[in-house]
Amino acid sequence: MSAQATSSRELLKRLGSGKSISGICASQGWSREEFDGWWRQEATSRNPHLQGTTPAAVQADVEIHRDQWGIPHISATVAHDLWFGFGYAMAQDRLFQLDYLRRKGLGRLAEVLGPDGVPQDLVARTVGLNRFARAEWDRLPDTTREVLNSFTAGINCWIEACGELLPIEFDLLDYRPEPWSPIDSLAIEVEFRWYLTGRFPVIVMPEMAKRILGNGARYEQFLLGEADEESIIPPEAYAYLRRDLASDVWDRLGELPREMIGQSTGDPEGTGSNNWVVAGQYCRSGSPMVASDPHIAFEAVSCWYEAHLQGPGFNVAGMAYAGMPAIMFGRNEAVAWGITNNICSLRDLYQERTHPDHPGCFQFGDAWEPAQELTETIAVKGAAEIHRVIRFSRSGPIVNEILPLPDLQTGPVALKWLGHFEGGWLTALLAMDQAQSVQEFREALRPWHVPTFNLVIADTAGQIAVQCAGRIPLRKRAERGYRSGWDAEHEWIGLLPFESMPHCVDPKRGWLATANNRLAGSDYPYPLFGTWVSGYRCRRIRNMIESRIAETGGVAGQGFELSDHSEMHQDAMSLRAVKCVPLLLKVIAGQTHPQIPQAVAYLQEWNGQVETDLVAPTLFNVFFTLWSKAVTDVYFNGPTSELLAKQAEGVASRLLESDPSNWFESRSRDAAICDVFVHTLTYLTERLGDEMSQWTWGRLHRMPLKHVLSARGDLGQLLDHGGGPVKGDLVTVCNTSSGPDWNANSGAGYRLVADLSENGLWAIDGQSQSGNLASPHYADQFEQWKAGQYHFIPLDPESVKQNAKQTLVLVTKNL
Repeated sequence: MSAQATSSRELLKRLGSGKSISGICASQGWSREEFDGWWRQEATSRNPHLQGTTPAAVQADVEIHRDQWGIPHISATVAHDLWFGFGYAMAQDRLFQLDYLRRKGLGRLAEVLGPDGVPQDLVARTVGLNRFARAEWDRLPDTTREVLNSFTAGINCWIEACGELLPIEFDLLDYRPEPWSPIDSLAIEVEFRWYLTGRFPVIVMPEMAKRILGNGARYEQFLLGEADEESIIPPEAYAYLRRDLASDVWDRLGELPREMIGQSTGDPEGTGSNNWVVAGQYCRSGSPMVASDPHIAFEAVSCWYEAHLQGPGFNVAGMAYAGMPAIMFGRNEAVAWGITNNICSLRDLYQERTHPDHPGCFQFGDAWEPAQELTETIAVKGAAEIHRVIRFSRSGPIVNEILPLPDLQTGPVALKWLGHFEGGWLTALLAMDQAQSVQEFREALRPWHVPTFNLVIADTAGQIAVQCAGRIPLRKRAERGYRSGWDAEHEWIGLLPFESMPHCVDPKRGWLATANNRLAGSDYPYPLFGTWVSGYRCRRIRNMIESRIAETGGVAGQGFELSDHSEMHQDAMSLRAVKCVPLLLKVIAGQTHPQIPQAVAYLQEWNGQVETDLVAPTLFNVFFTLWSKAVTDVYFNGPTSELLAKQAEGVASRLLESDPSNWFESRSRDAAICDVFVHTLTYLTERLGDEMSQWTWGRLHRMPLKHVLSARGDLGQLLDHGGGPVKGDLVTVCNTSSGPDWNANSGAGYRLVADLSENGLWAIDGQSQSGNLASPHYADQFEQWKAGQYHFIPLDPESVKQNAKQTLVLVTKNL
């Protein structure tokens, strides 16, 4: 390595350790312009070569065609080569992200991040994500292992080809990636499963509330979501289920607790996905159409990886999750599908009982069972390694230290998670990618246990369906908070049979939609243990679909087309606001505060559209956030109230109308509403100035696309992008969340529409394709995403070649 290269690597190391840009400039005698030139040169020198030929351990040539957005279309004639090429292309685009995600799953971030990585490592090691990734390998069929081995070889080929010109993050953190292994991909899969289903707040929040509110009407109001009656599966779709089960199975299930309407509220921060499918009779082309826009955290580099795979048994395009070798949602030549998280409870927290007379034991029944222990060692860059003893009861690891509000727990709490025992996700995805009909696709889901997803599906024969994927643990008792670890009545007694998982095929109404809402009504024959949230998004989707169908009357050639689905994806109508604003106005109109008349005028003129240039969405959303916090402050204090405020949005919305549970027993509800609205006006004046006409939603609600290293020194200036205003909020179909400080920190960054009459799909990823800073595809889809524009991904090989902007061929090595 040259002296100049050594010097540059040292400068990058200083930046990564937190040294400021001004400090680097001072040490080198550079102006900021000179620094920027050096930075661009360093970043650009690491761009991968995407054109020409390169030798690789493949059996025949592998073609990687990239279109104008940098999306790889990978073509191979040998199965091993297809997955090798997929691993190679993904590593070209996302090598640092792949390494970061595997470290996150294995609990090894602190090795490169230092103390900043310890909290996430403690979660991974305590829950056991690293241990379950290794256990998953032993459960996989040989065909899935072969895919993982080939994918791994492709990633390692690119790591070797990089030499010292690795993505710039490796020099910023001053380390080199280790060779990839199949277990690394499984660690990423297991960590993603945990992200989607672990969600401690969903249990901790009801537990904290029950301790203060008891089990009465106030607790029921606390659990009750908004528009909770809006369900996914039409009642006629499950009328036959009971008769299709063997009598002994039905007798066992028939005794278990049912979910009543309004008893299944979940974690609002973890939701926001939508999908729907419309039968061909209501589509202009005469074929079904599928739309999907999964919600996830917005970051500078997307966790989704768009690709097209063409090889033996596969011709499929759409989105993979970075590190997992399969298309998770998209389409092949016969079937298209979209996903949402259906948020059924796949884990429980158990309060364990100890006693001084039985040290190191947990009670179960009348016995005292010795705790099991193992020690996890976490290496920490720049600090001493951490040795953490993990204890286990019969239910699972003791997780007190990683729960929200750990200081408020009473004694040890254990975690039981279905992901400890079963997976099957990757195996199912590979079979889904090859399915040739809705029926084959649904059968492909059989091995899938974790997570639980709602998939809308359509095929070229015209069939449509929705299927709940995954499996649901069965319990003898319904319980939102902690269960008793010593009581056998709280143990799991099996899984809901695959055939009993909610589904619907070809409904009479001709469409299906899901939006993280209630799966089915309280009359569903089997317990679903759901933890869904507001039904407003799904209700809005239903309204738009039914309105479009009524417009066209089902006349051939006049139904849904691409623009209809794009407009639905972009829809920013808040049904929460439509319901709540009139209730709010009824209370505050006529109040004497000098700013209220102007605020009332804005709210009276508002139609509920959460657009960036409007003042009313700012007034309402800021008020509603502060109001939800005021509602929890009535009974909870400090960090507990902060945590529970999001859970309380349902009761907060209803308290704008009435107070049947006497929540505000010690003061006037109307006075409380007025006080919060005045607080809203004071806050916005201090934050945005005296001129209310300038309080537009876009000034508060912005979408910063932050890199995972953004908080280290000045790296955010160099690695982040985005940051502009975006419409929508947490309860609009155009979901852009409403995070801390009202930022758009999560939402539907990826959108797709598939018309089964076409040989391809339409899609957009606002976070773009490449993770390489200087790539033209690091941030080139954001403006199109905001505008509701899509690119077409063809499945036809000739179209792929005609539209290719760059082609790299992996050729067989001469051994």
